[in-house]
Amino acid sequence: MGKEVNGVSRSRFEMFSNSDEAVINKKLPKELLLRIFSFLDVVTLCRCAQVSRSWNVLALDGSNWQRIDLFDFQRDIEGRVVENISKRCGGFLRKLSLRGCLGVGDSALRTFSQNCRNIELLSLNGCTKITDSTCNSLSKFCPKLKHLDLASCTSITNLSLKALSEGCPLLEQLNISWCDQVTKDGIQALVRCCPGLKGLFLKGCTQQITDEGLITICRGCHHLQSLCVSGCANITDAILHALGLNCPRLRILEVARCSQLTDVGFTTLARNCHELEKMDLEECVQITDGTLIQLSIHCPRLQVLSLSHCELITDDGIRHLGSGPCAHDRLEVIELDNCPLITDASLEHLKTCHSLDRIELYDCQQITRAGIKRLRTHLPNIKVHAYFAPVTPPPSVGGSRQRFCRCCILL
Repeated sequence: MGKEVNGVSRSRFEMFSNSDEAVINKKLPKELLLRIFSFLDVVTLCRCAQVSRSWNVLALDGSNWQRIDLFDFQRDIEGRVVENISKRCGGFLRKLSLRGCLGVGDSALRTFSQNCRNIELLSLNGCTKITDSTCNSLSKFCPKLKHLDLASCTSITNLSLKALSEGCPLLEQLNISWCDQVTKDGIQALVRCCPGLKGLFLKGCTQQITDEGLITICRGCHHLQSLCVSGCANITDAILHALGLNCPRLRILEVARCSQLTDVGFTTLARNCHELEKMDLEECVQITDGTLIQLSIHCPRLQVLSLSHCELITDDGIRHLGSGPCAHDRLEVIELDNCPLITDASLEHLKTCHSLDRIELYDCQQITRAGIKRLRTHLPNIKVHAYFAPVTPPPSVGGSRQRFCRCCILL
């Protein structure tokens, strides 16, 4: 062992010293060091860049910056940082997340688009400063873009969708949730030039999204796998019919609070979309056990099903679901909050669902602790979320009455 320098042996100190002649630089070829650096995250790369001049060059090499997520630094990130990153990464960058970066605007993203023309995945979720100008830049310079997240970018309009359709024909996933200026015209323009679209997320576009626009999507995008239109209360069974007839590969459907949808539409959907894995039907208040019967027969891959606030669902519907092909090996989550007709009998019907990981039972007033306990004897690892109102003590207790917590109980 050599002499110590600040508590570190000289040999180890020399290996990591600021000298470009440090041992590690002599022992390992630059190609191998570059390969090692490629596994490091953004923070570690920046730290390595401060070790020495040679490490600075290696750590900041564009090939190490193909995937960047700046969410952890969202409060500090401004446009100039994005511009610097784009100049450093250039054509190497494939994936970038600027989720929540409130200080990033159109100007920085124009520079980014010009420098990073091979970008494939870009998240601008919550970047509220951006406008249609950003989508024009992406359209002009980034033809390889496949996944784009614009959720909560409330200044986005139909002009953005038209621009993307013209310049980004490879687009597969688009999230424009809460972009409430988008209408069916923008959707139709997008679909005409992006037939490979696999995922479209329109959550919260409550007034603008109609049957007409969504039917266009179904007819033009036969590879569609994920569709989220939760909160789009204007849509009807016509959408479910269009999906069933045109999108057999559909895996995820989120239609929470779409209160006009009925068993008729879900019957067509279930009979044609056999690859369904996740369905959010919360507050689809018109559906009955008929929908569950069709899903149990025709959808063997179903893993997650939300039926919260579907107040017409009964134990009989759960019985069919529990005996269907998805029940034994696939079904992982079922949400039954505020289903007043559900009783302990439903839990009996689910006890053979060996993959069931979680069940939600808030405000199911006919569910008892004893019923949950019996379910746990068959599924000991299941997470059961339920709420039981505190028992009111008799009047004789008087002023010494205990104050009961009204929080939910995790059983």
